[in-house]
Amino acid sequence: MIVWLNGTHGVGKTTTAALVQQLIPDSRVFDAEKVGEVLMDVYPELPDTDNFQNWPPWRSLVVETAHRILDYTGGTLVMPMTVLVESYWREISHGLAAYGIPVRHFVLHADQDTLRLRIRDDSVMGPSAFRFSYLTPYTEALQSWLAREAHIIDTSAITPAQAASEIVASVNAS
Repeated sequence: MIVWLNGTHGVGKTTTAALVQQLIPDSRVFDAEKVGEVLMDVYPELPDTDNFQNWPPWRSLVVETAHRILDYTGGTLVMPMTVLVESYWREISHGLAAYGIPVRHFVLHADQDTLRLRIRDDSVMGPSAFRFSYLTPYTEALQSWLAREAHIIDTSAITPAQAASEIVASVNAS
C-alpha cells in the first residue's frame, strides 16, 4: 500500500511522513522528489521547465520506483509529494493501480495565513519564493479536484504528530 501525503509546500508533509512511518509497521518513506532530482542531472538537460513534474518520465518513474520498492520490500510506502495537476495525479494513481497497489491519498491542508507564516519562518529552508508561488495553484487544485480525491487533514491547529495519528487511524479503519 501507499500512503500518499499531498498538499502544498510548507504544510508539513515531510515531517508528518516521518511520523506516519514510525506508526505503521513495515513501512518506509519514499520521497518522489528524488526522482525529479535524478532527472535534473541528465546531461544535456531535458527540456526547460519550472517543475520536473512536467516531464513525463518523472511520473512514470515514480510509479515504477514505488512498484519496485514495494515488490522488493513489501509493506507500506509513505510518500510525501505535492501533486497539484489532476492529469498527473491520474497518471500516477492509475499506474499504481495497474500494479495492484492500493493508494490512500491524504491532503495536508492549512489556511493561507498559516502556510505563509510557516514558509516565512521555516528555519531549515528559509523563506522561499518558489514555495510561496504554489499557494494559489494549491488553492485552485483543492477547489477543483483535490478535495474530492483525498482525505483532507487540516493541520492549521494540530501538530504533525496529531496529523500522523489521524492518518494512521484512517488507514487502520479501512
